[in-house]
Amino acid sequence: MVKERGPREGDFITIKSYKHDGSLHRTWRDTMVLKTSENAIIGVNDHTLVTEDDGRRWVTREPAIVYFHKHYWFNIIAMIRDNGVSYYCNLASPYVLDKEALKYIDYDLDVKVYPDGEKRLLDVDEYEAHGKQWHYSKETDKILKENVKVLVDWINEGKGPFSKEYIDLWYSRYQELSRRADS
Repeated sequence: MVKERGPREGDFITIKSYKHDGSLHRTWRDTMVLKTSENAIIGVNDHTLVTEDDGRRWVTREPAIVYFHKHYWFNIIAMIRDNGVSYYCNLASPYVLDKEALKYIDYDLDVKVYPDGEKRLLDVDEYEAHGKQWHYSKETDKILKENVKVLVDWINEGKGPFSKEYIDLWYSRYQELSRRADS
């Protein structure tokens, strides 16, 4: 059996987030892949076209390093801004990747981290409303709450995407790949 090749460094993929009921939530076109491993994908969005479920379209304003994992119930977006790095972390199912896109289920809860280190848990009301509407299981609820703790530990410890070295390394790699593509 031949193992299907995943995306390679410099390839572009589409990212699709869904809601628990299977409805499409948001699509990012042309995310550049920086690294794939057995369990994770690191990419970058920079002036990337985003389409909302209602058809509204917009373009990301700044470069953002994106991190997806096959085992953790969150993904991380590190937005590189003039005043520092801001993080938007989605509590979400681990990703799956097929020929069409990298896909995950967005579970509404988000953790925002500001450049000064302030953290905020967002959209708790939306999570509770959708949990009732779509009957999130006790197991799903428990997994998501445990993963909020893991995520906050990563933030507090400066682990992975939350370290300056990580951002510097992957942003530098992105700039190198972009220069190569332009020449």
